[in-house]
Amino acid sequence: MKLLAVVGSPRKGKATDLLVDKAIAGAQAAAPDCHVTKINLADHDIEFCRNCLACRDSTTTGPIAKCVIRDDMDQISEHVLEAESLIFGTPVHMGFATAIMMSFLERIVWTFGKPERQVLTIRGCPLPRSDKKRKAVIIVTSGIVPPLYRRWCDQAAPLIRGTISDSLNAKTVGDLYAGDIEHRGVAHYFDKAFQLGMKVV
Repeated sequence: MKLLAVVGSPRKGKATDLLVDKAIAGAQAAAPDCHVTKINLADHDIEFCRNCLACRDSTTTGPIAKCVIRDDMDQISEHVLEAESLIFGTPVHMGFATAIMMSFLERIVWTFGKPERQVLTIRGCPLPRSDKKRKAVIIVTSGIVPPLYRRWCDQAAPLIRGTISDSLNAKTVGDLYAGDIEHRGVAHYFDKAFQLGMKVV
């Protein structure tokens, strides 16, 4: 089994990074044979989507359409393609995922999805190019907003959940909102992150 962890925090060794590591530890405890790849997006050259629509309009029958941009997403996309389990971690900035996580999501939505799904009367929504099923968990961190107010301050988790469902055929089996970390401390959420990781394998 291959597990890919994608971290959208620009700060290594801080709350999001630490909680993703705890989730990885939980996954390894539940499935000692799983092969883990962890990617800190901030370490990579990931350009913004150019909205050229070449990937969306690709007629490839393969599981991934080629992007016109040559950067580190080439290698990252291969890891995504191989993964059976996924962990996503991001802080919320103004209620949304970080800019680097948004760039990552924008770059996978049409490379891994094709515009062949209809939702209500809307045609052209993403449908996974591959029928490979994946499981995922999402970790969202906030320095000041406590979990009580999550519904008004966390647009990151729903966006990630929807994108990976539409493009990666990934079912989100759990998520963690680690809020008010500046007062509670990140260790307050370690056990929850570990338990979350056990669910993804």
